[in-house]
Amino acid sequence: MKKYLFKLLVINVLIALFGVSAFAQTKFEITFPAERSKANLDGRLLLFIATDNKSEPRFQLADEIKTAQVFGVDVDGWKPAQVMTMNEKAFGYPVRSLKNLPAGKYYVQALLHKYETFKRSDGHTVKLPMDRGEGQNFRTAPGNIYSEVMEVEINPTASKTITLALTKENPPITPPADTKYVKHIKIRSEKLSKFWGRDMYLGANILLPHGFDEHPEARYPLMIYHGHFPADFGGFRETPPDPNLKTDDYSERFKIYGYKKMEQEEAHNFYKMWTSKDMPRYLVIEIQHANPFYDDSYAVNSANIGPYGDAIMYELLPQIEKQFRGIGQGWARFTYGGSTGGWEALAVQMFYPDEFNGCFAACPDPIDFRAYTVVDIYKDKNAYYQEGAFKKVPRPGKRDYLGHVACTLEDANMKELALGTKSRSGDQWDIWDAVYSPVGADGYPKPVWNKLTGEIDKSVAEYWKQNYDLGYILQRDWNKIGKKLQGKIHIYCGDMDNYYLNNAVYLVEDFLKNTKNPPYEGEVTYGDRAEHCWNGDPNLPNHITRLRYNFMYLPKILDRIQQSAPAGADLKSWKY
Repeated sequence: MKKYLFKLLVINVLIALFGVSAFAQTKFEITFPAERSKANLDGRLLLFIATDNKSEPRFQLADEIKTAQVFGVDVDGWKPAQVMTMNEKAFGYPVRSLKNLPAGKYYVQALLHKYETFKRSDGHTVKLPMDRGEGQNFRTAPGNIYSEVMEVEINPTASKTITLALTKENPPITPPADTKYVKHIKIRSEKLSKFWGRDMYLGANILLPHGFDEHPEARYPLMIYHGHFPADFGGFRETPPDPNLKTDDYSERFKIYGYKKMEQEEAHNFYKMWTSKDMPRYLVIEIQHANPFYDDSYAVNSANIGPYGDAIMYELLPQIEKQFRGIGQGWARFTYGGSTGGWEALAVQMFYPDEFNGCFAACPDPIDFRAYTVVDIYKDKNAYYQEGAFKKVPRPGKRDYLGHVACTLEDANMKELALGTKSRSGDQWDIWDAVYSPVGADGYPKPVWNKLTGEIDKSVAEYWKQNYDLGYILQRDWNKIGKKLQGKIHIYCGDMDNYYLNNAVYLVEDFLKNTKNPPYEGEVTYGDRAEHCWNGDPNLPNHITRLRYNFMYLPKILDRIQQSAPAGADLKSWKY
């Protein structure tokens, strides 16, 4: 009797301290059938919870306020039919724990983002999600298995088990077909294959100039459009817009209706320009370099991702220029792009200064880490908060042109941590760690800050500075590379960039405009109240200019070629 009363007393005390949820909690039990895989599986098991079924919950996750909920756990050696439990210990975003989820009716879905084991040449063995042709997207990656959407009542304090089975599987990606103008190439990279310990490939979508077959004597300048993973060459349409296309679609990003039709109109207008008699002839390429961390490698050599810069420069580009009659010299190569592509355009111009004759970097990812969006990684102690003696204020992560904040910097990082530990979310902050950081003791990127707390690691920050801080490297090495970069640097950014990317541009501009030996002779331009990704045209809205990358810089490129081509250069064969 005394033991019973003692146990009852303990229970009552625990209930008083922790509530009923200490004993009665909702949990999820997830399995996958053997027909989905007879082998044991590694990966990140994700549970998505949404308040509506307008789309599947896995497609509703976002940084902004209108996001679905996600919980995640790592799985290793998960066996067919083995039950995997998702409970209050699973890390979540935006609600951190299942026990804190408000009671209500929800739509739930589970998904396994599969990992592969890599035995890298640096001696580390790591488990990562290999791109499977989709551009590193856990939602659609071929082979990822997921459950049907289920409508459920959830009361976290109630004792309830919800079962989900991963019975569905994403299908393989169908490669795009070649056309008269658009070709596709894929090569095995010796450099990347050696680094990753398995076959690795680079690809490209190539837009051929009009008259390519009719002018076999012509050799062409090369324009590289850097950016996120391109499934096919975008923005080029041989046929007029679909007359039956409805115009009631709404773009939340640009706050307009009928954007799909605008895209088709711009794509067809580009085709008409491309095939006109007065158009100079170029090769335009978009590179496919998705990898185990992201949809894009950032086109540089990296301790964690491998020698993508050299692989693209010395394996892929020579193959393209040989097969499609490129001039194959630095004076005839140009780079451009926005956001990720903007950073890449500037970076490859700097790291391979003789190999390119101009970069056009729009709304580039942070090009000076004193303004790593809103963080100075060298001076600040914490990335997530500004801190005083008695108060701390969250740092913003995304804003609109009026300054309204949609999420904090911590929010974005917590979402990534729910999607994957060890920089494996496949998202923005994690790829910056993967590209810029040294390799940690466990073989994964050593983060520049603690993902949970935001505390900045100054030793990693210093590594970033010496290797990837473009603003710092320009200043450090200007006496070596300045002459090679004269007239080649063009940067464009909205002064209300959603991700505060203009902050770093200001710092780089301060240096460039004051350089005297030699002067940089380029341009840095800002769009008044313009958001991400403003790319240099003050006369048109960005929802139009973003569709014109492949020809909006052509006048400047032509001028640059005329001014800088060496004696005896081919300036005629491609101007038919």
